[in-house]
Amino acid sequence: MNWTRTCSEGASVADPAVIRAKALDLLARREHSRLELRQKLLQRGFPIDLIEPALDRLSEERLLDEGRYAELYACSRADKGYGPLRIARELRERGVPEAMVAATLAALEDDWQPKLRELHRKRFKSPIPADTAERMRQTRVLRQHGFTLDQIKHLFETV
Repeated sequence: MNWTRTCSEGASVADPAVIRAKALDLLARREHSRLELRQKLLQRGFPIDLIEPALDRLSEERLLDEGRYAELYACSRADKGYGPLRIARELRERGVPEAMVAATLAALEDDWQPKLRELHRKRFKSPIPADTAERMRQTRVLRQHGFTLDQIKHLFETV
């Protein structure tokens, strides 16, 4: 279903102050990437030629910070058992620049093995299997969560 929300206060949707207020309202609820915030403002019927200057101003004031967004998003997803490959893909889908994605994931480099170990413990509730078929099944599940083959191989070798 494709729909748009419109400003209901009677104020003009072409008023930059209304756009800024709505953007701040959205940012007060949670961090957003620039792409997400742009899309939400477009859904509400604001013109793109007024959205971009508002987003630029919010970025200058560091109220809209993609680095902060990427860090919070990556930590949240890692805590839910997702690995670096999946988190990187999700950040790219949300419009975070590649350099920022790489820097964010590099900062979490030491966390991946403990997160993988915890996911394996919760998901399988058993030690690493000696059976090749079961190992392949577990590898497939862990890959779907976004962990690399090297990380999974290291897990199987150390436990």
